[in-house]
Amino acid sequence: MNATGLSNVEQARFNMVEQQIRPWNVFDKTVLQALFDVPRERFVPQGMKALAFSDVELPLIINAIDTHETMLTPKIEARLAQELLLDPTDCVLEIGTGSGYQAALLARLAQQVTTVEIDSKIAAFATENLQREHISKVTVEVGDGHAGWGTAEYDAILLTGSVPAIPDPLKYQLCIGGRMVVVVGNLPVMTAWRITRTSAASFETESLFDTVIKPLRGTAQPQFKF
Repeated sequence: MNATGLSNVEQARFNMVEQQIRPWNVFDKTVLQALFDVPRERFVPQGMKALAFSDVELPLIINAIDTHETMLTPKIEARLAQELLLDPTDCVLEIGTGSGYQAALLARLAQQVTTVEIDSKIAAFATENLQREHISKVTVEVGDGHAGWGTAEYDAILLTGSVPAIPDPLKYQLCIGGRMVVVVGNLPVMTAWRITRTSAASFETESLFDTVIKPLRGTAQPQFKF
């Protein structure tokens, strides 16, 4: 994309992609196009539009209430989407909906996205954002999905919060050939992994990159002080 003649918002989006996301090894053309097509500024909480393209996590403050959850940084959202290796016919399960932006990105890359959010207030915020942008390929459901969700199998599964260990129940919701991307570990060290189901009982595990993100709600290990 040529940066000349862009509006301020489009220039900021262009800079986000070129200065934050490409340097984080996101080169897939369909993912990069999705970043231009999905208006991130329309998924951020009220009053934060000026920060929509910044390399920071944004607090999900909804109707003046701090949910204590955040939007991931743009480069993490883009990298997670890329590492799922999505095909246009894929059905995706996302655990942790947040603002709905990550699900909207995935919907540009796949056929259908089911996203599960444990906080009903956040789920309502995401649903409103997705409906306003006429993104019909995303279904938002409310519940705790960290240990599995329903009985369906999926081509791809993404967890948007970190977990202490790779969740076995979710692994077995992958189709043969399906991929799960998950950030595993506790502070100060976390690693993103891609788990590919190669047969009914076999999986390949690949280390992708190191990062630190907030724990998925319900999975954080208690921290004891003595």
